[in-house]
Amino acid sequence: MTVAATEVLIVGAGPTGLVLACDLARRGIRFEIVERADRALPGSRGTGVQPRTQEVFEDLGVLDDMRAAGGPCQLMLSWDGETPLGTWDLVERRAPDPRVPYGEVLMLPQWRTVELLTDRLRALGGRVRYGAELTDLVQDPDGVTARLRHGDGSHTLRAAYAVAADGGRSAHRKAVGVALTGDDVDPSPALVADVAVEGLDRDHWHMWPHAEGGVFLLRPLEGTDLYQLVARFDTARETPDADPEAVRRLIARRTGQPRLRLREVAWASVHQARAALADRFRAGRVFLAGDAAHVHTAAGGQGMNTSVQDAYNLGWKLGRVLRHGADDALLDTYEEERRPVAADVLGISTRIHRSYRRAREDAGAGRGRDLQQLELGYRGGPLSRELRPGLAEDALQAGDRAPDAPCVDRSGAPTRLFEAFRGPHFTLLAFGATALPAPFADGAAVRALRVGRPGQDADLVDVDGHAHQAYAAHGLFLVRPDGYVGLAGADPHSVRDYLR
Repeated sequence: MTVAATEVLIVGAGPTGLVLACDLARRGIRFEIVERADRALPGSRGTGVQPRTQEVFEDLGVLDDMRAAGGPCQLMLSWDGETPLGTWDLVERRAPDPRVPYGEVLMLPQWRTVELLTDRLRALGGRVRYGAELTDLVQDPDGVTARLRHGDGSHTLRAAYAVAADGGRSAHRKAVGVALTGDDVDPSPALVADVAVEGLDRDHWHMWPHAEGGVFLLRPLEGTDLYQLVARFDTARETPDADPEAVRRLIARRTGQPRLRLREVAWASVHQARAALADRFRAGRVFLAGDAAHVHTAAGGQGMNTSVQDAYNLGWKLGRVLRHGADDALLDTYEEERRPVAADVLGISTRIHRSYRRAREDAGAGRGRDLQQLELGYRGGPLSRELRPGLAEDALQAGDRAPDAPCVDRSGAPTRLFEAFRGPHFTLLAFGATALPAPFADGAAVRALRVGRPGQDADLVDVDGHAHQAYAAHGLFLVRPDGYVGLAGADPHSVRDYLR
């Protein structure tokens, strides 16, 4: 038996746990991230990285590698047996613009996302402890005590806080007695598998919407020679079976194309579409994040993205409490902000799944900008202070995502607002003649920048006017470390009051 101490225990090393670990690592927070499996989880699972999540990954320094490994969402090609029926688009296309640098979903197998986040964590000085299973968790007013079982015995770990990021069946959630409330969205099970198939092009997602037994899909997985197989089972006469011979028969029967040849089943999973939400996201010193807090259907590609946003919201708050003296009550805002968002996104995923059942050729119905997570925010939330009266509903307000914009710095070099935001700090933008507060102490972790027009003395020069247009041309905007406007107003004293 060994006993160790840390500041944050993270249980689960999927995208949620890894994003939180990367964020804590760059803040100098001591943590342990443990995973019950003896290696990173295989399988394509969640494959769509939405535009807002790409912005998170840019901030964490991993997006360039992800974009190099991934690709765009390809056109769908519908089939009736061996007859192609034509192509159609699953997603709404949006070109990048000055405010939104990433306009479309990025497709990338989840195992590759995990691999790249693990590499980034290693570069930040962290590592995952694999083969470590949580067997007991007890908390008291000062922290949590966790017992972990692994190959060389038991390990007792003491931490100030713990985060459950261990999936929908979370042992961590059960240990603190939080219920997951929800329903089966669809009575029909589905098989998801990563397979090597010969006889199909890799330029489309191939879909058989009227296949006998249920919808059938084969889509190329980026950076591999594999396809993701998705098969629904609408009748009781056929049940999911991941055995390679059963998968071979399934492909032949659903596609009606004898020329297709299965070479390998690399990974497979049977699941039931479900939507569920944890009754609480915080229980004392324990937080729930990702699938441990909300379980989505696969429709719309929202589960992993919502989970990443959970970790991104929680990381900076833990940093403020553990390093900058913030009151523990700040951590209550994690649930207050994220649980309503998760509830809304669950509704979107469920709606898309049910529209998919009603009209199979219209499976893209509703897959527009609401899936990109760019419009999600925290207006009216506990950390949003909007001090400007009479704003139009569509104006940028406290609680909204802070837009990007191209600028140049004092040396004349091109830069962006997102470059100014990048890192674990708050960013204060001052437009127009608005006065900046007196310099902040280093411990406040605030970067203050004046944004001006050409010819003005400014830290960032808005050459083309995009920043002034996005931020209404005047005032103070305090941007949180997770890229949302925390405060908008004109009084420098309000910034200090907000931070206090």
